[in-house]
Parts: sequence; C-alpha cells; structure tokens
Amino acid sequence: MNIEHVRENMIKQQLRTWEVLDDQLLELLRQVPREDFVPPALRNLAFVDMNIPLDEGQVMMNPKVEARMLQALAVKPDEEVLEVGSGSGYVTALLAKLAKKVYSVEISPHLLQQAGEKLAAHGIKNVVLEQGDAAQGWNTHNMYEVTAITGSLPILPRAFLESMTIGGRLFAIIGDAPVMEATLVTRIGNSDWSREVLFETELPPLKNVQQAERFVL
Repeated sequence: MNIEHVRENMIKQQLRTWEVLDDQLLELLRQVPREDFVPPALRNLAFVDMNIPLDEGQVMMNPKVEARMLQALAVKPDEEVLEVGSGSGYVTALLAKLAKKVYSVEISPHLLQQAGEKLAAHGIKNVVLEQGDAAQGWNTHNMYEVTAITGSLPILPRAFLESMTIGGRLFAIIGDAPVMEATLVTRIGNSDWSREVLFETELPPLKNVQQAERFVL
C-alpha cells in the first residue's frame, strides 16, 4: 500500500468533499502520520471512512469527523486545550501541533499509556496526560480556551460550559444513537453561550456519562 497516495486520497475524497477546506489543517493532516496511531493490526484501515476500534470499547473517530472538529475549533498557537478522551493519541497530537498546551484526560490507564508512548515517539512534548473520569467535566486547570470531547454525550454537563473562557470554543457530539449532533459551543459572555449544530453523526459515548432525564409511562 502506498501510504502517501492513500493519505492524499483521504484528503481529497473524504475531507474536501465534507467541507474541510482549511489549507493549514489539511497540511497538518499530511504531516502527522495517522497510520502510526491506529492499532497495528488495523494499520491498513488508517484512512478508511470509519470509526476504528480501540481497546476497551473505544474508537478513533473517522477522519472526516476529526477534521471537521479541528476546523470548527480553530485552535490558535497561544491557546490551552482540554481534550476529553485521549484514545489513540492521534487527535491529541494534532491539537498539540496547533495549540500552546493540551491537557488530555483518559479514563483507561492502558489507553493513556499507549497514547503517551506514541506522542513521545513523535517528539510531542506540550501535552499533559492525565488519568481520570472527565465525563462530567474537568476543572483541574480552571479555564480552557478550547475543549474537544472525543466521545459522545447524551447531554452536555454544565461543568464544561462553566470551564470555558470568554470566547472559548467547545466541540461535542451530543444525543443518543442513532442520531447525534456534532455541536460547536462558543462562550460569548459570563452567562451566555451560542450553539451551532455542524452535522449529524454517531459515536460511542464516554464512560459514566450524565444521562438525560427519561419519561417513563
């Protein structure tokens, strides 16, 4: 398999046709080798339009969802990022290339260790990996300019909103299968947030997520 040819096909056929048009982001996706972050047995699926299984029931989001998320968040070089769900470490690596610093929280010690090894192998040093359950929020570092949540949530806990800076952006996939909404939240005031639904998709939930209230007859 010609890796570079397949990578370029992904960019042209999946990402550009799905409105990922930021040239800086597309160049970053060329530079950070996605194939190094997928499980070795699934390396040939690195550029396929699918969620790639990881250990413990987790997944890597498919490439176009990752790219749309990063494009929407528009991370700046002087910003600090909270990532909820380190997973394979691939999105962590991309965020680290864009931001000043990334705090990445993973509930699975096994996945966290693997992500750390892969980030170290690629010389990425501006990431703080933390083991813990951030499904309800993660205010350890106070306020964040960017928040990227890489598993779905039935509802978005208030704690995430409160930990955003003014002007901060948050990406989350919200709802229940089979229809979930990829949503960009922007904090525009002390008590004011805007929400934009970007597209519909489906993604496994974070562990221990807050459930929406259900009506029972």
